Amino acid sequence: MTGTEAQKTTATVFGGVTPILRVQNLPTSIDYYVAALGFKVDWHEPGIMACVSRNRCNLMLCEGDQGNPGSWVWIGVNDVETLFAEYRAKGAKVRHPPTNYPWACEMQVEDPDGHVLRLGSEPKKDQPFGEWCDMHGGCWVLSPADGWTRVEH
Repeated sequence: MTGTEAQKTTATVFGGVTPILRVQNLPTSIDYYVAALGFKVDWHEPGIMACVSRNRCNLMLCEGDQGNPGSWVWIGVNDVETLFAEYRAKGAKVRHPPTNYPWACEMQVEDPDGHVLRLGSEPKKDQPFGEWCDMHGGCWVLSPADGWTRVEH
């Protein structure tokens, strides 16, 4: 096998991912992502679809098609606590404030269609792990002996 043939058989390289979120009202969603979440509009086909981005994060918003309401997307950020302060000041719907977990220090933000953005940065080595909220609003705590356990409030 020549060098050129060997290069052709290497693994396929994946690029970034751009989730498509189904929205009820495209102008309302665009306004929220821009005004409350700090995204910019990359392109917009009125009544159909738009792409919004913030740094290297891209999301497509599709009116009435392609997906289901209530999707969840995890987005890595460099400092979730600074972002939390920004979002509170802009009136974003913070579903769960920054909380430390084994995988990240993350918060949950909800958009007008019930999609949840889980935004997280590196976990805090000097802080305990906190409650995690599931899609139904249930809370879970990490127990060294039992793993994640649902708690009643």
